[in-house]
Amino acid sequence: MPCLCAGLEDGSPATQNTTVPDQKAGPQALFEHGQTALQQGHLPEAEAAFRSVLDLDPSSTGAYANLGVVYMREKRWKPALTMLRKAEQLSPGVPGIKLNIGLAYYRQNKFQQAIPAFESVVKRSPESTQARYLLGLCYFFTQNYSAAAEALEPLQQQELNDLNYLYVLAISAWKSKQPEIEQRAMARLLEVGGDTPEFHLLMGKAHFNREEYDDAIKELQLAAQASPKLPFVHFYLGLSEMKKQNFDGARAEFLKDSEIEPDVPYNYDQLGVIAVNQQHMNQAEEYFNRALSIDPNLASSRYQLARVYQINGEYAKALSQADATLKLQPDNSSVHYLRGQILQHLRRTEEAKAEMQKAAGISNQARLQREKELENPEPDLRQAPEP
Repeated sequence: MPCLCAGLEDGSPATQNTTVPDQKAGPQALFEHGQTALQQGHLPEAEAAFRSVLDLDPSSTGAYANLGVVYMREKRWKPALTMLRKAEQLSPGVPGIKLNIGLAYYRQNKFQQAIPAFESVVKRSPESTQARYLLGLCYFFTQNYSAAAEALEPLQQQELNDLNYLYVLAISAWKSKQPEIEQRAMARLLEVGGDTPEFHLLMGKAHFNREEYDDAIKELQLAAQASPKLPFVHFYLGLSEMKKQNFDGARAEFLKDSEIEPDVPYNYDQLGVIAVNQQHMNQAEEYFNRALSIDPNLASSRYQLARVYQINGEYAKALSQADATLKLQPDNSSVHYLRGQILQHLRRTEEAKAEMQKAAGISNQARLQREKELENPEPDLRQAPEP
């Protein structure tokens, strides 16, 4: 029996629905019907078919794996991982199952948790371009730049014309002090990029990473002039303006990007940060809630919303948001410290003391890394690449 659809495709359930064959048709016919429904985007129908397969054959690896894919497409991550783990237990040697486990974490921005799955796929199938690329991105997003460069460099022939790949490789090599790899990647980026808006966007981001904010703004403005509706160009212009303390200019850029991409939470997250800096707490609350309505797992917005409630003296609400942030980033010293402050206001002295001790106990290196994760770096690169 076939095992699973190895890659994740975004899509919404179709409204069309046809009758699932009776269980008398047998597990093979039901499985094939489920696969057809899955390929056509009829997700409830596919789920029903694979559930029927499991009623008849509880050891069907393919049914569990494909149920995992169904739930991934519906962004129901917990049941997706449950099904994929069951499939893995039945068939631990199938790379496609591990790949989808990694993708399920990746799609939630849980890059550290995705790494073991992608590492396993690369070890078993070194030729898997998708797994290696995703592994490199996970290392990149968790600031393990040396490992990112090591994972990504073998893909240079396959990804020779991919601007995003060349950019990530160049930045990873620069951050990890590997000048030969950096220069080779940058030279190819210049060769392939030409004078396109996408090239200027990536060059702007490269300058931003180097903290060369004036140069970043120049490149990003060239990209915006050539393609005013290019996704994320105004977002990075906003970030660059924020670094220069030009909050009014930054707000204008984030608003422009939110008009182009209304369903991207990061613009509202940054607009909320600006509102906090300018003491507009009600507006900040609105922006952070807007971001969280799009992505409930956006740790930076949860954390900032807790700060807003703390400043406003709404300590019960602040504690609720701090608790939610801590579930997303349990080792973040800033979150523990904030939670300790809130508990002090609630006169829960012993708990507050324990939180402050946890914050102090986290090493400086870990603290810096976790705090960087609250900044939501490179949101435009987070879409899983195709194989």
